Amino acid sequence: MADTISPATLRHWLADGAELGLFDVREAGQFGEGHLFFAVPLPYSRLELDAPRLAPRKDVRLVLVDEGDGIAPLAAHRLEALGYRRVLVLDGGVQAWQAAGHTLFKGVNVPSKTFGELVEHAYATPHISATELDQWRQEGKRFVLLDGRTLEEHHKMTIPGSVACPNGELAYRIGTLVPDADVPVVINCAGRTRSILGAQTLRNLGLANPVLALENGTQGWYLSGLTLEHGSKARYPDQAPQDLEAARAAAERLRRHFAIPRLDAAQAQAWVDDAGRTTYVLDIRSAEEFRAGTLPGAAHAPGGQLIQATDQYVGVRNSRLILLDHEQVRAPVVASWLYQLGFEVAVLAQGIAAPLRLPDHKASQPLPSNGVHIAQADVQAAIRLLTQRQAVLLDIRSSEAYLKEHALTSQWLIRPRIAAWLRSQPALPDHAFLVADSAGAAALVAQDLLDAGVKQVAWIDGLASLQKANWPTITDSVSLSAAERIDYLFFVHDRHAGNAEAARQYLAWETALVAQCTQDELGAFRLDSLPL
Repeated sequence: MADTISPATLRHWLADGAELGLFDVREAGQFGEGHLFFAVPLPYSRLELDAPRLAPRKDVRLVLVDEGDGIAPLAAHRLEALGYRRVLVLDGGVQAWQAAGHTLFKGVNVPSKTFGELVEHAYATPHISATELDQWRQEGKRFVLLDGRTLEEHHKMTIPGSVACPNGELAYRIGTLVPDADVPVVINCAGRTRSILGAQTLRNLGLANPVLALENGTQGWYLSGLTLEHGSKARYPDQAPQDLEAARAAAERLRRHFAIPRLDAAQAQAWVDDAGRTTYVLDIRSAEEFRAGTLPGAAHAPGGQLIQATDQYVGVRNSRLILLDHEQVRAPVVASWLYQLGFEVAVLAQGIAAPLRLPDHKASQPLPSNGVHIAQADVQAAIRLLTQRQAVLLDIRSSEAYLKEHALTSQWLIRPRIAAWLRSQPALPDHAFLVADSAGAAALVAQDLLDAGVKQVAWIDGLASLQKANWPTITDSVSLSAAERIDYLFFVHDRHAGNAEAARQYLAWETALVAQCTQDELGAFRLDSLPL
């Protein structure tokens, strides 16, 4: 049984400056309805898949948070089996934290979202409303509109005429996107954070053009009664910029302004080899560039998303980050924001070409603790057992995917609910077949089922092989209750689907974040220490 930690001790640990991994092991829907400000989501359904990436050092302090329902002790046992040596559980979970007088925060990426609101106030980032921007369009006024989100988000919906240029690419690509120094540049996102940070990035770089953030992004556009564009493929040019002299100089000014270290290979190797510190080495370039070649062992964290959703890439507070690019433009600029977010961050002088030796922290395919491999099922044999009612068919994909389409007779199951599901069965099944998206996810569920006494578990890769074998699939959008769907965050789910009230609530949530924070939480940021 894992040792516990009280809310009072955890609060002290959060402020003591030492490394700490604070992992919320609940599922996405539970996490998004209320979590600790600095908690990093590490759902039990993906625990062993993501833990080695988020916490690469096995002797770092880890504190696990749950609903007080026994999932954190179970997760602690699994992490200890992976070799983690200092794992504790928050006694009483999130309810105990709240009972101690501390705030639980709704939503996701809360520190980064809070930071965006602080940036707007600290830098007085100028903005333009949707109605004013639409008036510019009607008047034929020249302007450049750039979408600071991912290419996938831009394709889903954006402002008409917007060109995709994720915030991490702005410093590198802006010279190819703006025709002259007189045309205004407007940055949009879906809400507020990336509009603000994208616009302020260009202002911090000293871009001569007027730069504004689109107030409330695509949601503000929709709430103003304006039509969004769907399926846009407009994006920054594929070819690399040719003349980067001015961009490098601007990025270097930012690096020096925030006193961000520029490490040579020997200095970076010393960081990596320091067994007492956690160091993340992150390639912040585009996915295409990363696939084409990077420093072996480096993780991919596209710069804009690293700022927007740091808790998806960095699991340990007070750790160190080394950022890589190949041109010394993007890494210093992204580092300037990470420094202000409160991280110890450096850039690597030679970028991806540095002769750096990195450990490979990519999680290998997890195996049950008893060493049993999970086999891919013979679908025809599985169908025979299912037809004879000698096996159960369990769908462990997301609840959203299950409701969209699932195999007839299958039951939806998520890893934290395995014990409850087994208690509900009249008898322990001998055979279980798991419909899954990956062998890794299936292996984790198989591990718990085998430990509970199920004799044989195999997995089926999605629905296609079942359909090919003529096993029927159905759509039943009401077969799961909202309470069952702990992996789905209803709080924000339909703000982009025409629900005006959901969009208003989301924007109100963003703007209210700062007021909910304590001075300890806001004190993690460094926004007012070096005003530009």
